Amino acid sequence: MISKLATLALAATASSLGGCMTMAPAQSSSLSYVGGAAMYPTKTIVGNAVNSPDHTTLVAAVKAAGLVDTLSGAGPFTVFAPTNTAFSKLPAGTVDTLLRPENRGTLQSVLTYHVVPGRITAADLMRLIASGGGQARLATVQGARLTAQMMGNQIMLVDGKGGMSHVTQGDVMQSNGVIHVVDTVLMS
Repeated sequence: MISKLATLALAATASSLGGCMTMAPAQSSSLSYVGGAAMYPTKTIVGNAVNSPDHTTLVAAVKAAGLVDTLSGAGPFTVFAPTNTAFSKLPAGTVDTLLRPENRGTLQSVLTYHVVPGRITAADLMRLIASGGGQARLATVQGARLTAQMMGNQIMLVDGKGGMSHVTQGDVMQSNGVIHVVDTVLMS
């Protein structure tokens, strides 16, 4: 089901972005570091995320949701990756509740709301925001939309509930997409 959603969302996003979305694999050979861990552009999103000490909660959630194979697949995907600190901002008990097997569907929905089909760099996002009159609406794999806008020189995402999350580190290139580290969990 997730891959079918990704295919549909990719087609919709590609047409709505008017060519601002890069579909080719990353060509960069330079390393990025997240939480002090090297992120290799030759590894997948999951292959790199498991090494980030700042993303242990996200990795546990991806595993519990059964999304490891999807996010290790060809993609490309743009992932807005919440840090452990972002997850700790949720009300007490929320993460534990989401990680329970009976809540797998809800967890998948939360996580796929952080994924946009295609490889969208920070420069792409800024172009989309500028061409959209200050806002860019992004179709997520989950099916809902995120709004991107600028807050000073930082990209900010606004979720479906009006919550805000800032991109604290952009353009962490992966073999199957790009990760942008964010400081708040997004909710549709």
